[in-house]
Amino acid sequence: MRNTRTLTRRAVLTAATVTAALVLTACGGDSGSDSESTGSAGSDKSASSSASAGADAAAGAHNAQDVSFAQGMIPHHQQALEMAKLAAGRASSPKVKDLAARIEKAQDPEIKTMSGWLTSWGEDVPASGDSMESMPGMDHSDGSGMAGMMDPADMGKLEKASGADFDTMFLTMMIDHHKGAVEMANTEQSKGKYGAATSMAGDIVTAQTAEITEMNKILGKN
Repeated sequence: MRNTRTLTRRAVLTAATVTAALVLTACGGDSGSDSESTGSAGSDKSASSSASAGADAAAGAHNAQDVSFAQGMIPHHQQALEMAKLAAGRASSPKVKDLAARIEKAQDPEIKTMSGWLTSWGEDVPASGDSMESMPGMDHSDGSGMAGMMDPADMGKLEKASGADFDTMFLTMMIDHHKGAVEMANTEQSKGKYGAATSMAGDIVTAQTAEITEMNKILGKN
């Protein structure tokens, strides 16, 4: 009888010990897993937030040069569009008409894009006909108010011309106009900070330099 009680007591104690060990092991494992999971999630969330903040900052970063570029290039493009629109009814050369159409197609969307930048930055957007002298960075000693811009007298002569005279005048004026735009774009590339603006500046340099070569060829200068 005594042996039976002793064996029973030992069995109960053994079972209790095993059960306690299993409970402790399970708790310890759960605690470690939860800790690692929480720490990993927190770390990943922090890294993701930092990366997102950095990307947002880089995408929206701009400086005074970017503002000057957009505020200057918008009216510069607007005048080029005015000149190009005259070609449809006044030019005699199909090459001049084609060039004018391409200028309109390229520069009108750029005006809209730059206007959007300025609006998002809380800066003034130049309206058609704004005085060049009133815009930042527009101080040029030639009196035109901006590199390559035509003055009212030049524009008046172009509006009155037609045929071969218009072609020659248009090409000569547009070459100077493009050179001014390339100069402005080069400045943006070297001093600007906003990625989309410096990228557009690079496109302007490439496209308008090629068009200058094309116009000189039409004029028989190369």
